[in-house]
Amino acid sequence: MITLTKEDGPADLDGVTHLTIGVSWDPTAGSSGGVLGKLRRKTGTDLDLIAVAMQGGEPVRLAGLDSLDPMGNGSLAHSGDNQTGHGDGDDETVTVEFARLPSAITSIVFVAAAYKKGSSFQKARNISFKVYDATGGTTQQVADIWPSLLSQDNGCAVAKAVRVGGAWKLEVVNETGKIKQGDEHALMRFAVSK
Repeated sequence: MITLTKEDGPADLDGVTHLTIGVSWDPTAGSSGGVLGKLRRKTGTDLDLIAVAMQGGEPVRLAGLDSLDPMGNGSLAHSGDNQTGHGDGDDETVTVEFARLPSAITSIVFVAAAYKKGSSFQKARNISFKVYDATGGTTQQVADIWPSLLSQDNGCAVAKAVRVGGAWKLEVVNETGKIKQGDEHALMRFAVSK
């Protein structure tokens, strides 16, 4: 079993064949009370978990938004878009099956973003990024990453998996930044910078 913290640096994923990253959040009324506050909680807010697959320093595939299986073989699979934050457990997940990834993929950056116009981290509460070892059909949580509540940013690079020879390493990044909403190129530039 691996355990991950930002302070520990990259962890070897020896023996890990399937890795899942999840994001969960709760809708909030923000500073609105009364009817408007109830409406905001009911409507929720839309955060997005996106995995950017890299070939060297270039983004070549994206899992998330409207792309659930960018490799076409299930090696990088997204669970689908939760637009409210309602429900128990993870609201969105990305699962990686390392053995089936094309050899050209050298790293994967996992980003959570308030990507769509009108969404924001400030309209969500209890944001949590979880990392699971999903090897052998069992799922075991190995990290729980919480972004700072003080951030005014709308993106967070959660973690990065890097191919080192024939093996993979995973490091916790947990760095926030600004991403122009609705702009895929801005999202990918943010991922490349990590």
